Amino acid sequence: MVTRRNVLVGGAAVTALSLASPGRALAQASGGGIAVEVDLGSETGALEHIWSRCAGSDRAAITMREPWRQDLDRCRRELSLERVRFHGIFCDELGVFDVSGLSPGGPGPNFQNVDVVYDGLLERGVRPYVELSFMPQKLASGQATFGFYHGNITPPASMEKWTDFIDTFIRHLVQRYGAAEVRQWEFEVWNEPNLPFFWTGSQAQYFQFYEATARAVKAVDPSLRVGGPATSAIQWIPQFLEYCARRNAPLDFVSTHCYAGDDQAKMFGAAGRYPQNDVIPAAVAQVRAQIDATRYRGMQLWLSEWSSDSPAMIAHVVAHCLPHCHAMSHWTMSSVYEELYVPYFIFKEGDNGYGILAQRSIAKPQFNTYKLMDRLGHRRLRAAGPALATRTRAGGAAILVWNLADVSQPPGIPGASMHRTVRGEPHRYDITLRGARAGQTVRVSYVDQMRGSPLPRWRALGSPQYPTLAQLAEIRQAAEIGAPETHELGASGSVTVELPPEGVALLEMS
Repeated sequence: MVTRRNVLVGGAAVTALSLASPGRALAQASGGGIAVEVDLGSETGALEHIWSRCAGSDRAAITMREPWRQDLDRCRRELSLERVRFHGIFCDELGVFDVSGLSPGGPGPNFQNVDVVYDGLLERGVRPYVELSFMPQKLASGQATFGFYHGNITPPASMEKWTDFIDTFIRHLVQRYGAAEVRQWEFEVWNEPNLPFFWTGSQAQYFQFYEATARAVKAVDPSLRVGGPATSAIQWIPQFLEYCARRNAPLDFVSTHCYAGDDQAKMFGAAGRYPQNDVIPAAVAQVRAQIDATRYRGMQLWLSEWSSDSPAMIAHVVAHCLPHCHAMSHWTMSSVYEELYVPYFIFKEGDNGYGILAQRSIAKPQFNTYKLMDRLGHRRLRAAGPALATRTRAGGAAILVWNLADVSQPPGIPGASMHRTVRGEPHRYDITLRGARAGQTVRVSYVDQMRGSPLPRWRALGSPQYPTLAQLAEIRQAAEIGAPETHELGASGSVTVELPPEGVALLEMS
């Protein structure tokens, strides 16, 4: 029996959804395996694929590169990805304003490269989740910048000139793509303004900046969707909601970020309250309660950044965020990624990195986990144990089962440590499918750190820093999900699978 933990949030008690962790007991089948039960005849409601609604990806300029676009094509085709979020649509590297004074086109703004960015997404069937950042130097109040690409992170020198620019930008989008299309985009105001390396202003300055920006967006078309505060570690949410309510500032969705290694004392009032696997679900439940304690009850919550490189942790986190989130945006979609530096490797021991695809569009366990999840249906079935069970559109069933492990990566960010320590044990899962027929066929597909991973083949080739084209082709093929095993159900409608720590399995039946 899984213990439950009550979290006190803003005076309201929120149950942390029986967050299953390696240190807590799981139900044991009579033979010693972990019991999972699925009732094929009992639907419990819709299953929204919140994990496919968005993914993050570095900055706007990188989306114009062919390798990145190949990654986007693959994510759209194999993961049903709907949107991409990235920084820096206003960065000077896109030339929105000419800072040299040499352009014959005048002082700007110039949206040629902005159009290339958004055209590239829409041509591939993916919409932008528009992060309104960073500050064009021409409008900036200072010189502070972030990252390899030097995005200006200062507030505007003149709020009037900034909102005039936003008005011009939004009108350009509506004219180019049509109001009906742009109304399906999200406009998020800035990125992580609670962190000094993303915003040099104060909280009060950000709230004023948010309000002015949101009003400028809505002045063009009241049906456009705008939100924030896009803060790190779920910070500022109550204050932001209070400000928007008091000022009647436009707000269509709430967005925030969380990583498993974020400061729990800041988020929950006490350090070490949750094991790493449970931090993100508990944080999302807390934000949901904060929203629902205000006039914004029921408003969409977008977790517009989070990450994990563990297949089972991805499944666990998503499953426990389902009641609270409208969308979860994994950071990042692609390893064509230069936030701090140009990567000097394709693979590196201890560093599985942010991207769910390695460079050269090579699948990683994260990508393959989402690929299995994309095969889940859109109607949820009643299940007990570490499982997400669904009815497919064709009338069959698809069931994801996972073996959660504790993967120590301070501060919970993939690639933050040279050493990837996994604490967990292999487990047998005795899965009972109530309502199934004896002898019915079940197909089982696996993803873990050995299956559906490029690393074993890369290591076998000598761990090259610069794999040849032939080696890349070999690694790419080895990284794909293997052909499913075929099992026949026993007399009680049961099947047994074995999973290593972090492993996931997808069971499919017609």
